[in-house]
Amino acid sequence: MTANLAAFELAGLFDFLDDVLAWVKDREGRYLWVNRAFLLNYALEHSHPDGAICEQQILGQTDYDLSPAFLADQFRLDDEHALAGKRIVNRIERVGEAHGVPGWNVTNKIPLFDAKGLVVGTAGITRALNQPAPHPGATEGFGRALEYIRDHYQRPISNRQLASASKMSLRAFERQFLASFHLTPQKYLRKLRLRIASRALIYSNESLAELALNCGFADQSHFTREFRRQFERTPRAYREHYKTATAVPGIKSAVPKQSPTPPRRYS
Repeated sequence: MTANLAAFELAGLFDFLDDVLAWVKDREGRYLWVNRAFLLNYALEHSHPDGAICEQQILGQTDYDLSPAFLADQFRLDDEHALAGKRIVNRIERVGEAHGVPGWNVTNKIPLFDAKGLVVGTAGITRALNQPAPHPGATEGFGRALEYIRDHYQRPISNRQLASASKMSLRAFERQFLASFHLTPQKYLRKLRLRIASRALIYSNESLAELALNCGFADQSHFTREFRRQFERTPRAYREHYKTATAVPGIKSAVPKQSPTPPRRYS
């Protein structure tokens, strides 16, 4: 990345936000800067003799050095989306299965441009989504809709239900949601279910039929079709590919910096 890191000096303000993990990467996915909360979170999730970690252990590394292979592939997919000049806006994500205490985060990722308007890297933030604190998307009027998705994703959800939760007309809700999130409500919901399912494939031993229903799909056939469209692998093949020693949190992934068979789709 050719941009001077001095341009990110205001990013130091993120060190005062204990509940926000923030980072900057170059085009190759190498970390150029992370905030204090990111370092603390990484130290908690990995074993270190003194329980501490410094920036030098993170900067210059990629997600393939720091995370299980299946997560690194998903993070790289996000990076490629941002490197194409697009944003990921207020995406809610299920996290924490590896430690037995599942929770929810909300994540935003953006492209970074140089003075010539060329994309030179990516930046992102993620924070915990907790009750009764308002959802970060509430400022756009979608906080209640996203919380409704979070709490009911296992069951069918209509746009009309989400519009009602947001106290909007159906037409206004659909139009404004698309403008704010760059996804339709149903595509947003489908992506959430698929990401939850991808983690459950690694961190649980549920059958594919059980997992499909628990993640909000009509049946296993529907789940398999949508999963393969997103990840270019069937759920069974995905589980077999990633559920290895290198996919266990806390064990450094042995895959190369660029995964040999990363997922290629985002839409």
